[in-house]
Amino acid sequence: MTLLTGDHLTERSATLRGLVDEIDPRARILLAVLYAVVVVSLSSLHALTGAMVASLTLLALSPMPAGRTLRRMVAVDGFIVAMLVMLPFSVPGDAMFTLWGLTASWQGLWQAVEIALTANAVVLALMVLVGSLEPVTLGHALHALKCPESLVHLMMFTIRYIEVLRDEYARLRTSMKVRGFRPRSTWHTYRSYGYLVGMMLVRALERSERILVAMKCRGFQGRIILLEEFRLSPRDVVFALVVIGVCAALVGLEAVYGAA
Repeated sequence: MTLLTGDHLTERSATLRGLVDEIDPRARILLAVLYAVVVVSLSSLHALTGAMVASLTLLALSPMPAGRTLRRMVAVDGFIVAMLVMLPFSVPGDAMFTLWGLTASWQGLWQAVEIALTANAVVLALMVLVGSLEPVTLGHALHALKCPESLVHLMMFTIRYIEVLRDEYARLRTSMKVRGFRPRSTWHTYRSYGYLVGMMLVRALERSERILVAMKCRGFQGRIILLEEFRLSPRDVVFALVVIGVCAALVGLEAVYGAA
């Protein structure tokens, strides 16, 4: 008889939680696109609820901290809250209640719920499958999927130097504060912000020229040599079949309950 101790259970739980990270990045990108397309095409509440459960299951199988990830989801929802609040009052249908002369409809409420479920299911799945990839690994995977090299290079350089630009902005802001700058609703403030943006553009251009010269000194000829190779494993195939099966099940739920 096998004795299951706390260490065994912890090790097994850690193995399950790292399952998504061990999947081939190419498969993760393709499956994320497939899943997003399927979820966006759903309209029934049953199918969308199933999609949300599937996305939460993906989160449980990944090493991403659930609390921090869900807090990031709340930040994403902040962009669509206003639209969700307005939908019940803008979609005609059966009256639910009246507020200040505006009638909220049940149809509008259901549309708001559908949009919220769709957005959260898709964004959560993309965060788990694609968002957890390292930028360099993501670039290599896109290159392996025959994406245009220029697009891959642009993405990799953008991800790399966004942080550099942020540091440059922080230094300029600090220098402004040292000189006694305090933002107000005055022309001086607007002009100072204009100078700030202009200096960032000038410094970014100068830095890009230095980087290009350094890359040419290292033999850069417009093409980055990617040394990382990907190989599909049986685990990747099983994971892909499971995700495809989930997508098929969601389509089946949509066919059953969407026509009802």
